[in-house]
Amino acid sequence: MTTVTKNIIIDELKDLPDEFANEILDFIRFKKIKRSAEKIETHLASETTLAKDWLNPTENEAWKDL
Repeated sequence: MTTVTKNIIIDELKDLPDEFANEILDFIRFKKIKRSAEKIETHLASETTLAKDWLNPTENEAWKDL
């Protein structure tokens, strides 16, 4: 997100009626949690595919001294 976009959001929040504050906060937290979950899902999905390359005798030999 650009600084310009963040500043626009901040300006909009300043004009927001107080009764919407909790809803906006919930949305922001939801987006953060969703993003974290998507990163975890990507990691887990990649693990099986990458294991094919990582878990083999050639790789084990190459990395044994580390």
